[in-house]
Amino acid sequence: MNDLTTGIDTLLYVAIVAGLAPFVVDLLPGHWVPQVVILILGGILIGPQALGVTHPDSIVLFSNVGLGFVFLLAGQELELRMFRERAGRLALIAWGISVALALVVVGILDVTGVVKAFVPISIALTTTALGTLLPILRDNNMLAGDFGRYVIGAGATGELLPIVAIAIFLGTTSSVAAIISLVVIGGLALLFTLVPRLIRGRRVERVLLAGEHATSQTTLRWTVVLLLALLAFAAREGLDIVLGAFLAGIVLRQWAPGNVRSLEEKLDAIGYGFFIPVFFVYSGMTLDVRSIAEAPLRLVLFFVLLLAVRGLPALLVYRRALTPRERTQMMFITATTLPLLVALTQIGLANGTMFPENAAALVGGGVLSVVAFPAAAVAVGARRSSKVSR
Repeated sequence: MNDLTTGIDTLLYVAIVAGLAPFVVDLLPGHWVPQVVILILGGILIGPQALGVTHPDSIVLFSNVGLGFVFLLAGQELELRMFRERAGRLALIAWGISVALALVVVGILDVTGVVKAFVPISIALTTTALGTLLPILRDNNMLAGDFGRYVIGAGATGELLPIVAIAIFLGTTSSVAAIISLVVIGGLALLFTLVPRLIRGRRVERVLLAGEHATSQTTLRWTVVLLLALLAFAAREGLDIVLGAFLAGIVLRQWAPGNVRSLEEKLDAIGYGFFIPVFFVYSGMTLDVRSIAEAPLRLVLFFVLLLAVRGLPALLVYRRALTPRERTQMMFITATTLPLLVALTQIGLANGTMFPENAAALVGGGVLSVVAFPAAAVAVGARRSSKVSR
């Protein structure tokens, strides 16, 4: 069997898992399990450790583009001016507390010999999966009003700053070179935001807008160019590709010409329709399930630490901004994470600084957080709504 046939067969199985995921969620009581969990479990099922009908290596490129789309769409939700507002300032304070807690907790684990990947695991405990949470939050109307702004601020901080930390401390270049690359890629992203002003009223803009809804799909094609250009630059400079994708999403908010809403719908269709499911199914295919089965307490440990280190600071920081119920929801929302955990474990395994059992347990804890924490946040909000209706 040649590589092309292997890749197509693997993509077929991945597409079947992605297509069945909504039906599986619909069959479950309460529909409380996010599709991302079903995609990961489906990946485990068809992967080498279960049925063995797929070859993960044959779809790595598709998976990386899917990871890029996760953070492109997350970055698109971020308004940079939010960090000058109260929601952004409180999010930064809460993240800073999480960093301090993570350093203390992981330091203790490092001294006792439980972990050896001090930096990757410390960063992991400060992350929030805004990209994964967005569909859940949208479906449950949790992005509206002031609470929604606080949620977006906390989620964006929990993605952007860990991504920057990954680029600086875990890239293939030195920290100084990584900082310089960050400045360069930020400048490149800024230049993209100036493009609409430079072409306004010119023939280029007319061509873009004329083909926006035609077969040429000009705005969509150039958005993909923007995404891939920043991904390529980030990869060449030894930065994590999620940084390029996140910046692309931020730029896209300022750059997109024409009907922005229409473009967002097209990106959702491409991302959530194909590439993002490929990433999550691939993550399941490569998850070391045997390590989790051999040391299940490690998974429980990381699951609890995600809530304690990333979630609990919300109860303190937002005490004057949100009601007790909303703070409880924020605690569960900020403690939800997964995509960055996958990226961090891959980095830790590649450079030999992370135990395989810890990598698997960390991802497993992230899977469990995606299952439990959003459902808990929705349940808290539902109880509040029922009381108000009475």
